[in-house]
Amino acid sequence: MRGQFTGWPEQAMDVLWQLQGEPTHATRERCRADRERLVRQPMIALLNEVADADPRYEDFSVWHYRTDSWWWQHQGAVIRLGRKIEIGLRFDLDGLRIQGAWWYPDPGQVDMFRTAVASEGSGRELSAIVEDVRKRGYDVSGDVMKRAPRGYPTDHSRTDLLRHRSLIAARPLDCEQWLHTPEAVDRVLAAVADLDPLLMWLVRQCGRKT
Repeated sequence: MRGQFTGWPEQAMDVLWQLQGEPTHATRERCRADRERLVRQPMIALLNEVADADPRYEDFSVWHYRTDSWWWQHQGAVIRLGRKIEIGLRFDLDGLRIQGAWWYPDPGQVDMFRTAVASEGSGRELSAIVEDVRKRGYDVSGDVMKRAPRGYPTDHSRTDLLRHRSLIAARPLDCEQWLHTPEAVDRVLAAVADLDPLLMWLVRQCGRKT
């Protein structure tokens, strides 16, 4: 049901400013309740609305705090779609960032990925998807080998993709007034739609959740 998420309050930025640098334990404890209420809880509300829009997005986690100050300065969340395949969101002083990622692969997943890339049908499909994602403003990266993997010709037409041992498409959604309004849900859903062809290709080719 829409309406849970009303936006990050503008005071959320004030809390994150107080946590910049290397905040002391006392500073963290002083900010903990406000950070939970103003930063983390809105992320939970946002993810609940995204999950309500599509049952595929129901398996999500919103990160708690850890010892490293980075985790206090950035509020992360993930939506799991398959084995090591997920949508990631991060809210911080730069605004909201989204990525679709297949990374930290399980044993055998890299071989499955390469087989699919080398195949004419699925390989051409991925090339077209990646090109479209780039045109939409996403940076495509990952753990990339310097050369084509053993067993594949160095002049393969999709060597650039064969060299990947992970694949990530990411872009900032920026830090604008809509972050403080329910419009952020629609912005995230639009970005998720951008990433959906890539993520569903990865789910099909690299393995569903077990």
